[in-house]
Amino acid sequence: MEKTIEQIKEEALDELKTASDIETIKALSVLYLGRKGLVTQFLRDISKLPQEKRPGAGKQANKVKKILDTAFKEAIELLKKEAAETDDHIDVSLPGRAVAQGSLHPITQINRQIFEIFTKLGFDIAEGPEVETDYYNFEALNIPKNHPARDMQDTFYISDNIILRTQTSPMQVRVMEKQKPPVRIIAPGKVYRCDSDLTHTPMFHQVEGLLVDENISFGDLKGILNTFIHQIFDTQTSLRFRPSFFPFTEPSAEVDILCVICRGKGCRVCSHTGWLEVLGCGMVHPVIFENIGYDTSRYTGFAFGMGVERIAMLKYGIDDIRKFFENDLRFLRQF
Repeated sequence: MEKTIEQIKEEALDELKTASDIETIKALSVLYLGRKGLVTQFLRDISKLPQEKRPGAGKQANKVKKILDTAFKEAIELLKKEAAETDDHIDVSLPGRAVAQGSLHPITQINRQIFEIFTKLGFDIAEGPEVETDYYNFEALNIPKNHPARDMQDTFYISDNIILRTQTSPMQVRVMEKQKPPVRIIAPGKVYRCDSDLTHTPMFHQVEGLLVDENISFGDLKGILNTFIHQIFDTQTSLRFRPSFFPFTEPSAEVDILCVICRGKGCRVCSHTGWLEVLGCGMVHPVIFENIGYDTSRYTGFAFGMGVERIAMLKYGIDDIRKFFENDLRFLRQF
């Protein structure tokens, strides 16, 4: 036995101090603790010692083996930890990573286009509560209790007199109560109705408009809506007005546009009529003015309303309104 076990231990620890990588440490572990390692060989040679020295030598050799095994393992773990900390280090010299940018939701985009068109025409934007009273949502708009027109709207009732608004028309009344003519506003916002299918959702967005002044006629209404349609779609999009009924306007009309898909030739989207309904409108009913205190002999006005989702579906060729609310990125990234 050329070397004592203490000499082997000191040599192993000295070499471990100079080891700078994991592979070197593993090689040292094999050199000293492997099947043919120096400590292993020492243990095998203990049988050559005198009988009385064997127990002490064996005990000392096993102690050294345990010390070296622990030292090698701790050294390897320390290098692994240092490597992990180095990987997490921020290298400020690296080029920056481009941040993925989102885009505005198509409903937001259409809303902004509508706002821009009407504000350029001199309209102000008026917003109000989504939880509304029965008075402002119905009665002030010439729809008293038990009026058949209430059947046209499937209403969410919170209590007998408190509802989720079914239209943004209440803002017209609220504004007129506080402001003398002239009045020129659009009222955008969310509205709620108990309805859900391919073309209806329980919550959707509306924009309603109101203009009140002296000598306002149906011709003024037609001029405003022609300008709006031509700007939101294109100048080749024709309009037509069909007589209709709304309790708060008289006369009333539905507005159709030339089908944006087939350009009037007839297709599945327009049910082969060549036309698509986009909004309702009419001259403000005198009863509304009387309820508010406007002089009906002096002032006239018109009102109109549209569903924003309807405009977006026609503009972008979307066939299912629910796609706007499903948050499918494959759909939204197209806009």
